[in-house]
Amino acid sequence: MDILTEALASMRTARPASVRTDGRAPWGLRLPPVAGAGFHVVLYGTCWLIPVGDSADGPIPLSPGDVVFLRDGSGHVLADHPDTVPVDAEACRIEGGAPIGTLTLGGDGAPTSLLCGSYHLDQGRPHPVVRRLPALIHLPTRHGRHPELAAAVQLLGAELENPRIGSTGIVPALVDALLLYILRAWFEDQPAAGAAGWAAALRDTAVAPALAAIHRAPATPWTVESLADRAGLSRAAFARRFTSMVGEPPMAYLTRWRMTTAARLLRESEAPLTSVAAQTGYGSEYAFAKAFKREFGRAPGGYRREARAA
Repeated sequence: MDILTEALASMRTARPASVRTDGRAPWGLRLPPVAGAGFHVVLYGTCWLIPVGDSADGPIPLSPGDVVFLRDGSGHVLADHPDTVPVDAEACRIEGGAPIGTLTLGGDGAPTSLLCGSYHLDQGRPHPVVRRLPALIHLPTRHGRHPELAAAVQLLGAELENPRIGSTGIVPALVDALLLYILRAWFEDQPAAGAAGWAAALRDTAVAPALAAIHRAPATPWTVESLADRAGLSRAAFARRFTSMVGEPPMAYLTRWRMTTAARLLRESEAPLTSVAAQTGYGSEYAFAKAFKREFGRAPGGYRREARAA
């Protein structure tokens, strides 16, 4: 069971949005916060990413092949130099065209090209595997680092530089896959020794099988004891280990995943409420509706109608 893929799929509300940004020094672009997660890929040239806010870190230099992921889609500035005065992205005109829109700005100096965009993720109820990521992830792909991510960046660059037959389908698919490549690279960067949180949980010989069991079969009447048996640990030892790594007790996570699965079924399928209840471990529609309303603040039917209208 690929828990990372499942967790991201449960949060996605739409396909990613992206724009190619071509700048010539001097250039600067102020990007507003987005409802999801932001990303940038440096196709060629160099630039700086400047976080904003009182607690923001200093400017971050970016080079060809670098990838940046902003977990909460926070506002920031991209520029050829930290001292360049930026323009607001909302005031810029994006030129249409396949396979992706293009934004051009700046003067007549050194060129830089980036792929900038956002993943539409439900930040109202983020899965903890995403919520506990760093606010900003910077992944250089030069010098043989993260070869799969580097390959995806190179493929994107080639398609954007020279669009050909099939590019309209290839580019969105690559941008979509890029999110998994980014997060895989970050998790694999975390040292096996001393890793904590989800970076450790997804590798742990006791916690990872329990998480996989919950994801594979959320309707199963799991208990702490039955999950601990699968892990080969005592009930108390398993509960402590699971809670330490995942950030919540096993039964709380089970309820979270059942409700996350139910919400996804309500958004994406026509399954009747009795079927949704059965698929998420509730013996009756009434019990399911009560649990769902406690978690989401509204009844399943109302949630489905609102999701379809959005």
